Amino acid sequence: MTNTVSKNQVITSLMWKLIERGGNQSISFIVSLILARLLTPEDYGLVALILVFTTFANIFVQSGFSTSLIQKKEVSSIDYSTAFSCSLLIASILYSMIYFAAPTIARFYDDARIILILRVFSVTLFAGAINSVQVAIISRNMKFKVLFRTSTIAVVISGLVGIFLAYNGYGVWALVSQQLINQVLIIGLLFITVNWRPSFYISKTSLRELFGFGSNILVTNLLATTFLNLRNLLIGKIFNPSILGFYNRGMQFPAAFVANINGSIQSVMLPAYSSYQDDTKAIRSMVRRSIKMSSFIIFPMMTGLAVIAEPLILVLLTEKWLPAVIYVQVYCAVYSIMPIHTANLLAIKALGHSGTILKLEIIKKTIDVIVLVITVPFGVFMIALGELLTGLISTVINAYPNKKYLDYSIKEQWMDILPSILLSLFMGVMVYLLKYLHLNSNVVLISLQIIIGVVIYFVFAFVLKFEEVSYLRTMLKGLKSKR
Repeated sequence: MTNTVSKNQVITSLMWKLIERGGNQSISFIVSLILARLLTPEDYGLVALILVFTTFANIFVQSGFSTSLIQKKEVSSIDYSTAFSCSLLIASILYSMIYFAAPTIARFYDDARIILILRVFSVTLFAGAINSVQVAIISRNMKFKVLFRTSTIAVVISGLVGIFLAYNGYGVWALVSQQLINQVLIIGLLFITVNWRPSFYISKTSLRELFGFGSNILVTNLLATTFLNLRNLLIGKIFNPSILGFYNRGMQFPAAFVANINGSIQSVMLPAYSSYQDDTKAIRSMVRRSIKMSSFIIFPMMTGLAVIAEPLILVLLTEKWLPAVIYVQVYCAVYSIMPIHTANLLAIKALGHSGTILKLEIIKKTIDVIVLVITVPFGVFMIALGELLTGLISTVINAYPNKKYLDYSIKEQWMDILPSILLSLFMGVMVYLLKYLHLNSNVVLISLQIIIGVVIYFVFAFVLKFEEVSYLRTMLKGLKSKR
């Protein structure tokens, strides 16, 4: 990417990315609700265990090279071929390792079903090798509208297949099939729209350049993913798949909402920041606006979700999922601070300081291990609270380098988002009090809480002249003018 990205291009790309992820998340959310009614917490817990291993393996396949392709100023066809060939080779090696390790993993968890499920599910590693290059090309060219179309088609078709299989009694295989079909469809559809075809060629020079930056990102993501999934491993082993299902489902509710905004910011802002990597003032302005805007949206969303969690679970998932409520509420707090993590780390990546990213991750994961060891004996709820504590500490750690790189301290960042936090808490209290109306229908209560919550938040934001309101209007106008 040799030219800087214009402000309008960033706004339009971000809006399309939000639409793409929002649309897909909405469809996936609806599909998951239907599947949750048809399947059991144990089915979800079993897939959560499988995902620990495949997610970890996918870090090797995708993360380092994909980020390097996006961050690099100029990318050639040789770079794409090198990244693809190396990723495919790594996927082949890792799949072989997982295939032969599956019986051992199944014995560890005392569940023979894991063998076949893990071997089949791990086929997604090969899809990751192809898809990572396709998405890198789309990200560099800010063509997120293309990704919106293809991923929407894929998520609809794979969702329908998953529901059909679940309805006909295939249990956990409904979830496995849904994931596999989704990956294959995305690759096939992107082959039609993305002007790139795989070629099996590795350049030593290209590999050295890509790996030079990507290796630190790879190790960073390995550390992050290892400790993110370590909780699932421990809960699945020490407790049981059903408890893991409640924990995982509770975490996925807020994650589904935040992933749209946070993932969109990562996809769009990394190439945008990278195009300005020689202009730290411009990046500082973009980081500040990114933190303020995403917090303005995420804080009220997470506050509202925490308040309505219990009636929402009863309506959407039925009473059998009620133990997940407490985890929904804890992880609403955990995910509400994601914008601070994301914006700071993306800025450091864009400036080329991948070594700093790795150092930060080592510090954070050391703290993470200490907190996890302390909380495990006290049960799953304390494990979740421990993650909230480490998340708060990590906001300080992630922001620390940007005092030097961008002259943007953690104190300034928290002051920027404080108005959104206070307004969200006020809105949350008002919405919570509505439960004392003693309405006979949870559906009516939830609808009333959402409507009044949205009205309170945006009316007060408008009256108090939050600058995020005007920026949101600019984003919407930018999208409308580009249609």
